[in-house]
Amino acid sequence: MTIGMIGIHVKDPLEAFRFYTEKLGYLEKVYMPEAMLAIVVSPEDPNGTMLMLEPSYNPIAKAYMEGLYASNIPAFMMGTKDVQADYERLKAKGVVFRKPPTPADWGIESIFEDECGNLIALSQVK
Repeated sequence: MTIGMIGIHVKDPLEAFRFYTEKLGYLEKVYMPEAMLAIVVSPEDPNGTMLMLEPSYNPIAKAYMEGLYASNIPAFMMGTKDVQADYERLKAKGVVFRKPPTPADWGIESIFEDECGNLIALSQVK
């Protein structure tokens, strides 16, 4: 079995769609603005796991999203082969980083804001 789709709660799925496609370079899989539905996929694996950008209307989802953010806990992790190169590329596009590329026992990690209420870890595993 594989993971077909995961969801992340965002303040505004349409704004999130712009961030994930324009700044991160993700590809549109489904975009229905009238339904507040946005699904993106990595250009490195266009048939791989999809990411649904879900509105955080539910008070439980909103509290969880805000709690993670306030605690500086990433909502999820993106993998990369070169954290430093992606850090430089995304920073040049105006992405705000909370943590620059930092060595860890398992590899290198950086953390950025997705402009939609989440922190995202960018990780390079050894």
